[in-house]
Amino acid sequence: MPSRLFARNISCMLSARKYSASSSKIPLKASFLGGASRIMILTTTAILGTACGFYVMNSRSAIHEHVLCPLIRFVTPDAEDGHRLGIWLMKWGITPRLLFDKDDEVLNVEVFGKKLTNPIGCAAGLDKDAEAIDGIAGVGFGYVEVGTVTPLPQPGNPKPRFYRLPKDEAVINRYGFNSSGHETVFKNVTRRVSSFLNSYFENGDIDTLSLYKNKLLGINLGKNKTGHEVEDYLKGVEKFQPLADVLVINVSSPNTPGLRNLQQEGKLVELLSQIVAKRDSLVSKGNALGAKEHKPPVMVKIAPDLTEPELQSIAEAAKKSKVDGIIISNTTIARPKDLYTADEELKSQGGGLSGKPLKPYSLKALKTVAKYTKDSDLVLVGCGGISSGKDAIDFAKAGATFVQLYTAFAFKGPGLIARIKDEVTEQLKAEGKTWMQIIGEDNK
Repeated sequence: MPSRLFARNISCMLSARKYSASSSKIPLKASFLGGASRIMILTTTAILGTACGFYVMNSRSAIHEHVLCPLIRFVTPDAEDGHRLGIWLMKWGITPRLLFDKDDEVLNVEVFGKKLTNPIGCAAGLDKDAEAIDGIAGVGFGYVEVGTVTPLPQPGNPKPRFYRLPKDEAVINRYGFNSSGHETVFKNVTRRVSSFLNSYFENGDIDTLSLYKNKLLGINLGKNKTGHEVEDYLKGVEKFQPLADVLVINVSSPNTPGLRNLQQEGKLVELLSQIVAKRDSLVSKGNALGAKEHKPPVMVKIAPDLTEPELQSIAEAAKKSKVDGIIISNTTIARPKDLYTADEELKSQGGGLSGKPLKPYSLKALKTVAKYTKDSDLVLVGCGGISSGKDAIDFAKAGATFVQLYTAFAFKGPGLIARIKDEVTEQLKAEGKTWMQIIGEDNK
C-alpha cells in the first residue's frame, strides 16, 4: 500500500511539472495584458457604478423630476397609492438626500428663539403618521411638520379621495384627517428620539426635537370626526408637548364637518386660550432630550377662504389668546375658473385644492392677516402654492417669517428644495439683502 501511494504521488508531481512547463509557454505580454484588462474593466465598472449611485442619490439630480416622479405617477394611477409609495420610500431611506447641504447665511432665519438654516419648510399632510421625518429633512428643508394627528385612529373619508391635476401642478384631497392616532405617532417619534440618544455619535450640539442642528419639528394636531372640539386638542398638546419644537392647531381642514366653524373669533379665543394654558402647565416637565423646561410655540393654521373681517377676527383671536403664530393657509374649497384641467367632473370633486392655483388665495390672506398683526409679535408662516424661489420671496415680503410647501414637492421631487433655496439665495444677493431683512418689506 505505501509503495502504491508513493507511485501515485510521483505521477501527480510529474503531471504538475508538465502542466507548469506547458503553461509557461504563454507569452508573458499577453498574460499581463489580460490581467490588466480585467482590472481596468472592474475598476471602470466600479467608478461608473459609484458615479451613477452618487447621481441618483443626490436630490439635485434632474432624473428625479423628469424620470422618477413621472414614473411613480404612471405606476400609481390612484394618487393616494403614489402618496403612500413616496412615504414608504422616504421611511426606509430609499430616497435621495441633498448632498453637501450647507445653506448660505443669507437664508438663515431667527424664529421662536431658534435659528433655522433656511426658511423652506415641509407642510403637514405629507407625513401624516411621522414615519419619514429623516427622509424629508434630508432633502434640505429647514422645518418639517408632521400630521395632522388625531387622538384616536380614524380612517378618514371613503376612497377615492385624492386626485391629481397634473396640468395645474395641483391636487384635490378630501382625506378627512385619516390618522393612525396619538399612540402610533407617539411611538414613531419616541422611537426615533431613543435611537438618537442611544447612538455613539456626539449629540451635544443638538437642542431641537427635529434632531438636526438648526432645523425644527412641528406636530400638527387635529380632532376626531366625532371628537370634542376642545378636549381633542388638549389631549394632543399633553401627548406631544415633549416631542415637538412647535405645536400646530389645525382648525381649517375643509374635510372634517364643522371644523372650520372653530375659526369664529369667540370659539377660537376659547380654544386657543385653553391650549396655551395647557402648554404652559407642562413647561416644567421638560422634553424628550432631557431639557428641564420646554415651551414649544403654539401656531394655528387657518383657511384662505375667509373674508377680510373674518381674517381680522382671527388675528384678534390669536393676539387675545397669546398663541405664537399663524400659518396661512390650508387648502381652498374654491375652484379657479382658469384651471387647465378640462375634466369638469374632476374639478368639481369635493375637498381642498392645493398646489400652484392656491397661491393667489393664500398670499392675499397672508397680506390681510399681516395688516392686522403689525402691532404684535405673532410669527406668520406662508403656505399654499409655493413652487419657486420667487414664490417664497413673495410670501416673505408679504410678512411670512418662513414658508411651507407640499404639493409642488410631490410633483417636482426632492430637487425642488435645492432649486428654491438656490433661487432665493441668488435673488437676495442681487438685492444685497438677507431673508430676515425682506420679511414684511411690502407692508412697510
